[in-house]
Amino acid sequence: MALTLVTGGTRGIGAAVAARLAAEGHDLVLGYHRDAASAAATVAAVEAHGVRCVAVPGDLTTDAGIAALFAAAAELGELTGVVNNAGATYRFAPLADTPADEVRRTIDVNLTAPILVARAAVTALGRGGVVVNITSGAATLGSPGEYVHYAAAKAGLDLVTRGLGLEVAERGIRVVAVAPGLIATDLHATTGDPERVERMAPQIPLGRAGQPEEVAEAVAWLMSEQASYVTATTLRVAGGR
Repeated sequence: MALTLVTGGTRGIGAAVAARLAAEGHDLVLGYHRDAASAAATVAAVEAHGVRCVAVPGDLTTDAGIAALFAAAAELGELTGVVNNAGATYRFAPLADTPADEVRRTIDVNLTAPILVARAAVTALGRGGVVVNITSGAATLGSPGEYVHYAAAKAGLDLVTRGLGLEVAERGIRVVAVAPGLIATDLHATTGDPERVERMAPQIPLGRAGQPEEVAEAVAWLMSEQASYVTATTLRVAGGR
């Protein structure tokens, strides 16, 4: 039986990943920060697939928040996978117009915390298992005028995927990443630009934004035996952009 931990697992891409893995029979531990209503709804949807699911609140920028997630997983059984999905942006603006404390917070949430989650993951997995880091297509585009610092953090996580994947390959642990492009979630509205998806869709070679479920399909494949020879690399799910 697969037991997978998903950080940021109760909204957007994380919730879609949870639903997709539940359909494959994964028991799940879902981390979330504050939105208890979304967490409860996602747990109910996951449990409808007949699997076990717990949602754990916490701040992944703290040691206690990370420890609580992995402790909850240990109570359910032997961990087989981790989806390192939690992340955040706070506004769209040129770097010079972004407050220094917001830059630091963005790096902490999108790079430092995922590195520490990945560190805990490869410790908990022992020998064998899969870590999937959710990075971003922004990592190679740079996102000028929007969030250069966020793009830099995600680029760092791509490099962590490469380095850590090579580091733990001999233990049978695969470390991979999925880099979504423009995806239709509430991130755009909460960052202050609810029309961003419609405005940017024509720039995508496939002519539209992606859906969270399309990212989830890539995650599910990377976690499956069908991807058993894939590690230390990033799969781009960005409509060609």
